[in-house]
Amino acid sequence: MSIFSSKSLDMPDAASALPGRPHPIPTARNHFVSGRPLAGPYPQGSEIAYFALGCYWGAERTFWRVPGVWVTAVGNMGGTTPNPTYEEVCTGRTGHAETVKVVYDPAAVSYEALLKVFWEAHDPTQGMRQGNDVGTQYRSAIFCATAAQRQAAEATKAAYQAALSKARRGTITTELAEAPAFYYAEDYHQQYLAKNPQGYCGLGGTGVSCPIGLGVTAG
Repeated sequence: MSIFSSKSLDMPDAASALPGRPHPIPTARNHFVSGRPLAGPYPQGSEIAYFALGCYWGAERTFWRVPGVWVTAVGNMGGTTPNPTYEEVCTGRTGHAETVKVVYDPAAVSYEALLKVFWEAHDPTQGMRQGNDVGTQYRSAIFCATAAQRQAAEATKAAYQAALSKARRGTITTELAEAPAFYYAEDYHQQYLAKNPQGYCGLGGTGVSCPIGLGVTAG
């Protein structure tokens, strides 16, 4: 995936962003692995989380394997261009981050547990890149759907920063923001690594455990 990546490290402003389009681009209806609907309806009581941690191919696989996650999908968030294509995102002129939408059962897996997966699955200190994938679309971000999610994200960020600092690692650059619109990516990106088991995955963690679940809470 890195061969397509933009090398721009600057977020576009409204004047330089691509115009996009008023209607969603076509995508899959159902999850390739589970057969469940990507855009709903979801079971009653489900909650939704949004995480950006580099290339969304490997990131999505990480989350669909978590017990309690009902369905996942990949798309783009945090930019200016409405309904962007993959090619547009890769120019660096949409401002979006490659993002995984995670629909989960909070009775089976907590948001804090998902945050622990997020922090440990990538290196959140790299700024506008993740490994060999360079560009604004590969930045680390948590897009919070509720005030409680924002509180938990901030608490786990502080806890993980303390653990990283103790291990003499860098400063977390992860963006925390209220969840904007989620734009589904094209069909072929959905569950890409299930369709292409030998496909590229550039994710790599720091090797430092996030202390959530180890006596540290996010509340």
